[in-house]
Amino acid sequence: MTVVRILVAAFMATGTLAAAPASAQFFMASRDFSGAPVRGDEPGIGIDLPGATDAELRASLVWSLRAALNISALQCQFEPTLLTVPNYNAMLRDHRDELKTTYDTLAKYFIRINKAKGPKAGQLALDQFGTRIYGSFSTASAQFGFCQTAALVGREAIFAPRGSLHEVASNRMRSLRNSLIPYGEQRFPRGMRFDRRMILPRLDAICWTKQGIWNPKKCGPDVQWVTRY
Repeated sequence: MTVVRILVAAFMATGTLAAAPASAQFFMASRDFSGAPVRGDEPGIGIDLPGATDAELRASLVWSLRAALNISALQCQFEPTLLTVPNYNAMLRDHRDELKTTYDTLAKYFIRINKAKGPKAGQLALDQFGTRIYGSFSTASAQFGFCQTAALVGREAIFAPRGSLHEVASNRMRSLRNSLIPYGEQRFPRGMRFDRRMILPRLDAICWTKQGIWNPKKCGPDVQWVTRY
């Protein structure tokens, strides 16, 4: 193959690569969603569990974390580089034992609370709890912020030592909840801006005659204009 043909082939290959659509990319400066650690019974953090012990509140936090990462694995696949799916699957494998203990603790709580209604009532309450937890993390308007936050939390979860998932849940649940509030791009302003300034003539009564003519003797030879907001 001659040098000319090699150059032509290389040029065509470069053009083909350049014309190919880029893979999904996700660039956005999110709001700072960080927050203080929680116990699990704070308003807006999870589902109310009346009479829950510290261990049961901790279990509620862990299950909420699991739900949040599960929802992110489903809703954030539009941006593969966030790794929400592999992070969630890795979390399930690495923290299998703690998740099982968490589920058992919650099951016992709902059986205890619904003891008078029978064991089936406890299981039903547990199922309803799970449904509400999962639904509470589903978002559309705040999807970008939630997905970025969930990606960071998921990474933290898979690097956490086994048996310490509850610490991640306590430390990061506030940020996950905060990320459900839509804020959008923080580095560059979005939306239309309107100039609300108005340029008006000076309207002081002393500057105008009774006939509505500018009074140069009182306020100068030219009409004075002022900016109002």
